[in-house]
Amino acid sequence: MNRIRLLLVEDHELIRGGLRALLEQHPDITVVGEGASGEDALRLAETLDPDVVLMDLSMPGMNGLDATARLAGGRPARSVIVLSAHGTQKFVRRALRAGARGYVLKSERTANLVEAVRAVYGGGTWFSDAVHGVIASLVSDPRFMESDPLERLSQRQRRVLQLIAEGQTNREIAETLGIGESTVDTHRTELMRRLDLHDVASVVRFACEEGLVGVQ
Repeated sequence: MNRIRLLLVEDHELIRGGLRALLEQHPDITVVGEGASGEDALRLAETLDPDVVLMDLSMPGMNGLDATARLAGGRPARSVIVLSAHGTQKFVRRALRAGARGYVLKSERTANLVEAVRAVYGGGTWFSDAVHGVIASLVSDPRFMESDPLERLSQRQRRVLQLIAEGQTNREIAETLGIGESTVDTHRTELMRRLDLHDVASVVRFACEEGLVGVQ
């Protein structure tokens, strides 16, 4: 029997450990690695070659949506299931745009998560019943194809936005991203202009509302 090689990406160690224990009760699933950030997801997917990636959305560093887009759009493309506490239009829409092939709510029964992993491994998709309803409403909503505010930003600008919201200074952001402070300041100025934000408080509020920080 072929075992499904699963990469688990979740920033809370207790949740990660619980998920691993639950999933590995099933003989056809093996967790080949664990990560706590989007950067971990990209690095481990490259080295471990998982069949399926189970991805949290809000994590320090690169968030789950950006990591999903990179994995789903890469060569080879990776099969990603988003695992989130939130099933609102905003989050579902972004996960679909990022290329997720599954979306499981953290309130689901373990059996549903296992079913999702098996379905996506088999080349299909799997979405929670509540998420199916959201998808139906999105498809019938003419605003579905409207531009997302985050799409006004480059990937680097989204990273800077997230790090500002996490409380990092320009110097700390520069060290995190390996760029100059003046470059950070340029990104900060431009992202605030594109989003019509005028101070750090509004940046933090926007990041929280858009699920870049503070969402599990």
